[in-house]
Amino acid sequence: MRIDILTVLPEMLESPLGCSILKRAQDKGLCEIHVHNLRDWSTNKHRKVDSYPFGGEAGMVMQIEPVDRAISQLRAERDYDEVIFTSPDGEQFDQPMANSLSLAQNLIILCGHYKGVDYRIREHLITKEISIGDYVLTGGEIPAVVIADSIIRLIPGAIGDEQSALSDSFQDNLLAPPVYTRPAEYKGWRVPDVLLSGHKAKIDDWKQEQALERTRRLRPDLLE
Repeated sequence: MRIDILTVLPEMLESPLGCSILKRAQDKGLCEIHVHNLRDWSTNKHRKVDSYPFGGEAGMVMQIEPVDRAISQLRAERDYDEVIFTSPDGEQFDQPMANSLSLAQNLIILCGHYKGVDYRIREHLITKEISIGDYVLTGGEIPAVVIADSIIRLIPGAIGDEQSALSDSFQDNLLAPPVYTRPAEYKGWRVPDVLLSGHKAKIDDWKQEQALERTRRLRPDLLE
């Protein structure tokens, strides 16, 4: 998998994309993440990529020209499954979408910034708009990291135990059950006896019951 991220703040992405599972997946050759500075496609002598909005509203708007040049250059080099724009009014990102995108070969993620992007970008250049929640962030860089992290960890070999990813919260529309580790007792707080029993069937039943109970209590919408 290859992910190309277009941003005006590449330095904001360096740390999260260069550590933990994302770093190991890149080191193993399982994925490539390329961060591009949109200012490299600006023809302005000051490398500006924004301008005032028509209509007199406050704020600045990302211009279409550098975005179009960047996406066109990348598309000339390879085919892309999706050109994604991170937007608060996009389709809500969830685990099924992450599962689907993890099967892609090449993705472009455009990080919005300023007041927004020239709407023609969304009309003519973007194939998928994604929101990570009903709130507004300064830019699309953090959502881009969220998307990249959630899909790359699903690539076979990205994490040590592939079954672990399959048992994560939301994979089966349930929250994950509680997990415990040593010591079995601390300050009188005990690990549930069933987890110490060694009885796999009983343990599996307990985990399923706990997952259902937690989902009903914390996220009943998932059961609908």
